[in-house]
Amino acid sequence: MGEVREKATLAKATTSRLAALTTEAKNTALFAIADALLARAGEIVEANEEDLRRGRENGMSPSLLDRLALTPQRIEAMAQGVREVAALPDPVGDTLASFDRPNGLRVRQVRVPLGLIGIIYEARPNVTVDAAALCLKTGNATLLRGGSSALSSNGRIVEVIRDAIRSADLPADAVQLVADPSRASVDEMLKLNGLLDCVIPRGGASLIQTVVQNATVPVIETGAGICHTFVDASADPAMALAIALNAKVQRPSVCNSMETLLVDRSFAEAHLAAFAEAFRERGVELRGDDGARSLVPSMNAATDADFATEYNDYILNVRVVDGLDEALAHIARFGTQHSECIVTADEDQARRFLQEVDAAAVYHNASTRFTDGFEFGFGAEIGISTQKLHARGPMGLPALTSTKYIVVGDGQVRE
Repeated sequence: MGEVREKATLAKATTSRLAALTTEAKNTALFAIADALLARAGEIVEANEEDLRRGRENGMSPSLLDRLALTPQRIEAMAQGVREVAALPDPVGDTLASFDRPNGLRVRQVRVPLGLIGIIYEARPNVTVDAAALCLKTGNATLLRGGSSALSSNGRIVEVIRDAIRSADLPADAVQLVADPSRASVDEMLKLNGLLDCVIPRGGASLIQTVVQNATVPVIETGAGICHTFVDASADPAMALAIALNAKVQRPSVCNSMETLLVDRSFAEAHLAAFAEAFRERGVELRGDDGARSLVPSMNAATDADFATEYNDYILNVRVVDGLDEALAHIARFGTQHSECIVTADEDQARRFLQEVDAAAVYHNASTRFTDGFEFGFGAEIGISTQKLHARGPMGLPALTSTKYIVVGDGQVRE
């Protein structure tokens, strides 16, 4: 038996016990994980340095190195995220519906764990902690397959997590990490029918499409983030600039950062030059359409391929549009149904935008950077789903549950 199937089998064997755990037992393990992350932060940073060194040697971009890097502050934030998960209500066992049938049957629909969840992700080792914590809180086992760039970090983090789970008298095998960095390990995970109850990909468009197109186990699809901010003619200039800058430069390497700024023509004629200068001061390369370049000639030319690219970097597309309809059409063509924003003082324009844009999160006068489980009050998140079945948007605890019907009778048989 190969590594992937062996570890999946070990994890699957824990699911019955996990499903029966009390909230108190799960929270005890979560607090143990949080404490262990802080106590062993030095070990984790040391392992992360190995990954960063390899990344630099292999020419990894600064934005990807940022995604990979762990500092004591980031580890503290990871531990806080685990504590946030522990503090959240446990959805397992919640009654969603309860009704009596005319024949006397009493029916309840309750939340239950999914079982064994596979997570395939790339260069962000904090996902290792988020996934383990959310799965444990919901009584799920997890099979983790991180990217090759974070092998040392993920290996040490999972060691810390498993030791903490064991110290809380729960089965350490509930959290497994696939160490094989080859494509073959992903291919094998995607076909573990009968072991994996679902798989969740977290990463760029290429990884997500590979999983969606090749998996025979159920997939919860998370999406690439080609996110837009549309600045309407009525927008307050200071507010619009603050929101746009935050959406692009606060952390450009993540999926909820802005990739394209859409600007109403009348607003652009008055303010685009100042916006462009503010972005340049923060090291952002601007790529504009003809309308944007006519106002700011120093912009590089943007192509359709640029508008369809998730940069995760200090690069921003700019397009000048003639009103809301043209902005909506652009978003419908190039958006990935992730996060979209309108900055406007016109309530009717805002209402149309919020109703008509098809995305997991839509914003009026706020940065797209808030599409995040922690920011939404969910604690850590397992990912941001851009599909429409089962879960959409930041996936917190309820998204990692299914339901079962509990039916109680007193001797009824069907005629």
